[in-house]
Amino acid sequence: MAEFGTLNWVILITYVLLNLLLGWVLSKRVETAEDFYLGRRTTPWWAIGISVIATYVSALSFLGGPAWAYSESLAVVAIHLNYPIVVFVVITFFLPFFFNSGVASIYDYMERRFGPTSRAVISGVFLVSQALTSAAILYATSLVIEFITGIDVRTAIVVVTVIALIYTMMGGITAVIWTDVVQAGVLFVGALIIFFALINNMPAPIGEVMEGLKAEGKTNPLNWSFDLKQEATVWSGVIAMTIFHITVYGANQMMVQRTLAARNIGDAKKSFLLMGFAAFFIYFLFFLLGVLLYGYYDGREFEDGNTIILTFATDYGLPGLMGIIAAAVVAASMSSLDSSFNSLATISTVDFYEKYFKRGASAEHYLTVTRGFTVLWAILIIVPAMLYVNSEGSILRTLSQIGSYFVGAKLSMYGLGFFSKQTTEKGLLVGVVVGFVMIWWLATQTDLAWPWFCVFGGGTNIVVSLIASRVIDGPQTEWSEYTIRGQQQHFEREGLAQQDNGWYLVPGKIDSLSWWLLVFFAGTMLFLFSFEMLI
Repeated sequence: MAEFGTLNWVILITYVLLNLLLGWVLSKRVETAEDFYLGRRTTPWWAIGISVIATYVSALSFLGGPAWAYSESLAVVAIHLNYPIVVFVVITFFLPFFFNSGVASIYDYMERRFGPTSRAVISGVFLVSQALTSAAILYATSLVIEFITGIDVRTAIVVVTVIALIYTMMGGITAVIWTDVVQAGVLFVGALIIFFALINNMPAPIGEVMEGLKAEGKTNPLNWSFDLKQEATVWSGVIAMTIFHITVYGANQMMVQRTLAARNIGDAKKSFLLMGFAAFFIYFLFFLLGVLLYGYYDGREFEDGNTIILTFATDYGLPGLMGIIAAAVVAASMSSLDSSFNSLATISTVDFYEKYFKRGASAEHYLTVTRGFTVLWAILIIVPAMLYVNSEGSILRTLSQIGSYFVGAKLSMYGLGFFSKQTTEKGLLVGVVVGFVMIWWLATQTDLAWPWFCVFGGGTNIVVSLIASRVIDGPQTEWSEYTIRGQQQHFEREGLAQQDNGWYLVPGKIDSLSWWLLVFFAGTMLFLFSFEMLI
């Protein structure tokens, strides 16, 4: 602990106290359960957008991104090429359904489209998958605490949980968003300090280092291999991980919930657009850091790759740097944990407690219950976090692998809900079960890389759901109002306005600004194609 130094402790403790203070100040605006879930729908779009970015970037990217690129190469950036396409799909098809409904739970859509059982199933899938994801984030942060202080990682897991829990319980989604804004600033300051420190302290001129890294195959960002056993290829990034991330951003309560707190649908869409244009630069920076660290340490092996960036910060020795880095990683983690706690509590209350146990209670009662669920989920995620202590490799890769087990079900349930006339609830649930079996088989009996699990698992789910629906319930003659086609017919039939201040309310209609996402995607591909040639 003494090695961490007084200045570093002051920076870290001050940062934590400021987060708690902000949570306390914002708690004065939380009077009902809806305030806890959605705030008062007055949060500016740019703050929501930064919160969306900070939530998914997290400590897993700050630690695991460089670790992954260090052990592999810059080609792992392919996994995160797809955000412009992802955001294009989400704001065109997903967001209008959720925002127009005015509900706190995005899984309410499943009940309207198919029935209450499908809503309970997908809500349950979310609770399990998000708890496991939160545990991975919690473990990643606790690694930092252990590294800088010597405190056992298990003790650190409990400490970090308590800190994030306190301000989330107090301020609800509004505290989540505004603390995320602060946390994002701390995170990126830390990353940029590391980047420029690396550039200025390489063992040789940066040009020579990059040439050496190029000779070792570490700087090529585009792997065009068709081998489905390889994780990071252009095809896995553009095809498989596009589908993966569509479910992360379109069918994930944690991501969508904050956009429902926007003033109008235009602000909700702009918050996602910010992610679509910014994510590439963020992930490219993190993966480039890993490659540069490989050059700095001449490829030396680390017992735990997730601590590479922390090792550099220690070796560099700039006064206060470890405090900033520690605050950055804790910030990144808490920006994800607070969102998880809030969304887990929201779904537990709205989709289960209120629906099945106590209807029609007061807003104050549901607020108390929601805060109780926030505490419960904080306690529950500690268990899998402890299990991650024995895991190996990049924690970012571990998290992505966990998510791949669940995205097939989410993909097929929403995809069929939006685009299929023939799918019924009974057929859908049969497909979900078979899809999970398929993913289990792929994971345990084949060498298929995990990014492709969602493609084959989701594809199986869709085919089986369509066949089972026809066998069990027969052909359907009309489009559900909650399909894309049905919504468009509803807007036309009722004479409803299709736009609000230039932004489409009806699903399936493409906003003019969205086309620039595809142009931007083409530009990033051109940049990556040229990157190695410029070295």
